[in-house]
Amino acid sequence: MSHPDLSALVNGLFLGAAKDRWEGKPPSAIQKDPVSGPQDVSFTGLYGDQQADLTVHGGAEKAIHHYALEHYTTWQAEGHMAPSKYPAAFGENISTRGLTEYNLCIGDILTLGTATVQISQGRQPCWKLGLHTGNEKMPYLFQKTGRTGWYYRVLEPGSVASGDKVTLVERRHPDWSVKRVTQARLTRRVSPQEAEVLASIDDLAPGWRAAFARMAEGAMQEDTSARLGI
Repeated sequence: MSHPDLSALVNGLFLGAAKDRWEGKPPSAIQKDPVSGPQDVSFTGLYGDQQADLTVHGGAEKAIHHYALEHYTTWQAEGHMAPSKYPAAFGENISTRGLTEYNLCIGDILTLGTATVQISQGRQPCWKLGLHTGNEKMPYLFQKTGRTGWYYRVLEPGSVASGDKVTLVERRHPDWSVKRVTQARLTRRVSPQEAEVLASIDDLAPGWRAAFARMAEGAMQEDTSARLGI
């Protein structure tokens, strides 16, 4: 299948360890710090990166989180974020310009340095995002705007460094941009017919497929209190 000529340079790689960040709250690894030089990419992500709660973060379907650097300018222009707050303010592993939720699709296969990765899902924001950014509305704003970034599963391990290319090599679901699918997942404003189609997309992360299967059957309500901390 033909695909757009899309590529970008990696302008930042970020890793973090799980730490106690907030009194009375569980540990978090959302704080990611820049690293230099080539980084190994395994089936579970960048070597040396951690996630605190593996029931909701990390794993093969959320191996690497990629965020568009240009979104920071928008957040700042809207008054939601201080200019000093980027990059990696959202806990992302990779930063680029030119690749966004609008021009990438679920199931897209890309080369990342010498590794090969595939977009598995968007991101569901949690309460840690609000505390980490200092803006308690940020989880809601992530959902409202769709500027969530996206996750990769790793198809072929390799290595990546700042300055390496991220290049789209295969597009499997051109109708389903990351933005469209993520907004459908987070807002649950999706027709039963569309939800049924999404539930059948093998390249979509199993958890998201299961959620869309429930929506296809008419179960549009979802308890998000634990994720959003409310």
